[in-house]
This record gives sequence, structure tokens and C-alpha cells, in this order.
Amino acid sequence: MADHATTRAVQLYLDELAQDGSSAAAPVIQKLLERSAGRLHLLCDSMLKRSYPRLMRPPLNLQSEELLSGVMERLLKALQQIQPGTVRQFFALANRHLRWELDDLARRLDEQRIHTGLNVDVVATPESHGSELSADARVILEAIENLPPELQEVFDLVRIQGFTHAEAANVLQVSTKTVQRRLASSLMLLTKTLSELRVRTDGGLS
Repeated sequence: MADHATTRAVQLYLDELAQDGSSAAAPVIQKLLERSAGRLHLLCDSMLKRSYPRLMRPPLNLQSEELLSGVMERLLKALQQIQPGTVRQFFALANRHLRWELDDLARRLDEQRIHTGLNVDVVATPESHGSELSADARVILEAIENLPPELQEVFDLVRIQGFTHAEAANVLQVSTKTVQRRLASSLMLLTKTLSELRVRTDGGLS
């Protein structure tokens, strides 16, 4: 019930933002972010633990609350220029800035290690996580970014952030079957795209 209430409240603030325009944007945006903070915190916590656990270890020791603060700051600036019309569009925007914030933090951490000469084995032993941004990871991230928006949203929520089909359906305001169908389509498209890229990289095409 609380999640449905959040969805309704977020939509009301988005409608108010569209009606009032720039003259009353700042207070409405503040209320919008405060009302959606709980769900945004869940998104931050899920993606950090699933895809960027290295950032939670020394020397960064990133916590989901700190990540949420950075994402909120990004959204505060973005919403002054972009006005999403629906809850789905708002959380898609939040997801995008969440990924950018995590990528920036991972990149800065790696640059710091290079400049300070830190021993990677002492600080942390990075494994095969999305935070490494290896060549393969970049290809995969690019393939995900190039998915059609409605497929990318479902893929982000279910496969990256760990939402159940029912939870994702509630966020996107669609049926569970629609979520399942879009997820299947996104996986098929990603498999096809990555297979084609692998063939070209391996020189399989004449």
C-alpha cells in the first residue's frame, strides 16, 4: 500500500511541476525528491550491493545513504531542465543518474589508485564486477543503454536492481505479464547484439 501511495504522490508532484513551470519548480522538486527518497534509497542500496560491492570496501567505504545523497544532488539539477511526465519516466531518469554516479565513483577510485600508487591487493581485490568497467563491461553497458527505453527500464529494475516482477510492474504501472514479456524481449535483444559484437571482435565475419 505504501508503494502505491508513493507512486500516486510522485505523479501528483510531476503534474504540479508540469502545470506550474519554472516559477514554482524549486519547491515542487524538493517535495518530489523528499517523497520519493524511500524508493530511491532502495534502488541505491540494491544496485550498490549487486553491481558495485567494491565501492563498499576500503578506501571508499561507500554507504547507500551517501550514494543517495549524490543521486539526489544530480536529480535536483536534472529536474530543473528535464520534466518527466510520468512516474516511469521519473524513475528511469533516477536510474540513469544512479548508474552515472556509481560509474564516476568507480572511475575516480581507480584514478586515485593510479596516482597514489596504492597496492590493489592490499586495498581491495576487485573481482568481475560491473564497477571494474573493463572493455567487456563497457560493451555490455553500451548494449543495455541502446535497448529501447521500455525494455531498458524493465531490465534495469529486474536484472540489475533485483526487483521482483510484481515490484517492477508497480513502479512502471504495467501488468506483471508485461514486465515478463519486456524482460524476455530485452534478454533476446541483448543476446543477439552481444553475439554479433563478439563475432566481429573475433574476426568471424569476412
